[in-house]
Order: sequence, then C-alpha cells, then structure tokens
Amino acid sequence: MNSLATTPEIQRDLNIRFSAISGVVDPFAEEKAESNRLASKLYTVWKPKVTTSDHPFELALRLSIAGNIMDYGANNSFDIHQTIKQVNAADFSIDHTDLLKQRISQAKRILYLGDNAGEIVFDKLFLETIGHPLVTFAVRGGITLNDATTKDAEAIGMNSVARVISNGFDAPSTVLEKSSAEFSSVYHSADLIISKGQGNLEGLIHEKDPRIFFLLMVKCEVMAEQLNVQKGSFVVFNQMY
Repeated sequence: MNSLATTPEIQRDLNIRFSAISGVVDPFAEEKAESNRLASKLYTVWKPKVTTSDHPFELALRLSIAGNIMDYGANNSFDIHQTIKQVNAADFSIDHTDLLKQRISQAKRILYLGDNAGEIVFDKLFLETIGHPLVTFAVRGGITLNDATTKDAEAIGMNSVARVISNGFDAPSTVLEKSSAEFSSVYHSADLIISKGQGNLEGLIHEKDPRIFFLLMVKCEVMAEQLNVQKGSFVVFNQMY
C-alpha cells in the first residue's frame, strides 16, 4: 500500500483486499438497494413539499445534504428521518447557499459529483428543482463501500435530470489523477462543480478550485478541524468565498 496515497485510495485498497479474502464482490449490495428504496419512498413525500414551498431551492438543498447521512462507510446505521428534521432546523456552520444559487444561475455547464446510494435520490430532487439544462452527474467508477455507481443512478432515474457518467476510478472519492479521460474532460469544461459528501471533499479540497461547492455533513474530527467546524455540522462551502 502506497504510504503517500490519499485516504480514499487507501480505502480502495482495503476494499479490494476485503473482496479478495471474502469472495464478496459487492459487500453493501443489500444496503444500497434498501437505501435507494427508502429514499425513493421519501421522495414521494417531499417532492410536493418542495414544489409548493416558499423557498424550494433552499428546501431541496437541505434535503440533499440530509441525504449525506446515508453512508455505511461512516456509520453502521443512521436515521434519515431524524436527520431531515435536524437539517431543516439547523443553521449551517458554513453557509454559502446564496452564492451557490447565484453561480447556478450563471453556469452554462454543471458537474454534480454524487456520493452514496440513497443519497442520490435527494440529489435528483435538488436537480429537478434547479431545472438546469446541462448537468452531468458523476458516480464512482466501480463498487466501493455503499457509494453510488451507474447502476444505482439508473435505478433511481437520474438520467431524467442529468447525463450520468462514471468518474472511472473505484475509490470512494473523486481522485482527479486517476479519473477517466471522459470524466476529466467534463470536469475541466464545467463552469460549476457541486461536490457531495466528505469523500469528495477529501479528494478535492486541496485543488482550491473556485468552481467547487462542497455540500455535506461533516462526519469525522479530522475534517471538522480542517474546516474549523464541529463534527456533525452541515456545510455549503466554497473555498474562494
């Protein structure tokens, strides 16, 4: 294992070794399917609430961030219902929502970096609310933890609101130097990049790219310290703000 590898790359190596030892290709297959099912059920409840809300953008954004709790890499269980209540009532520790809304209105091409199965259903609702005509939604390049793949994105109908592509690398993050040529082309041509989850934050925070907005629940002390927030905080974060 490379001592200079990033945390997501180390997790990738562990995943490969676990699968080789256990003979289980997709250890979280059942959890991913159940997460997509649960989130899809909640979608039918929250879609009309977003549509009739006085602030549909903000509500859909908060639901998308609430969906980030659906992470078996960080938790062996979670309560999405309670998290939705928390996020809807919370003051974000870093809140660049207004800037994000402005940048979305100005962007010609948006790249949206997905994270976990289940969570992507709430991302779909957010994208429906945005209604932008040129969005590419990127998922992992292979099976890793309970992160979303093209199979998950297709299962929840993401292709109805965005072009779906793989990033070409099976780590629980976006690792630019290991990504596919197709993903790299989309990444570099995007006017705005919306990055969901802590894994993508870990892979991209050192890029200091003004196009990126990080949307997530902060799940560990290391990243909490790096962002100067409390563990468990919710953030909408642009480094250049």
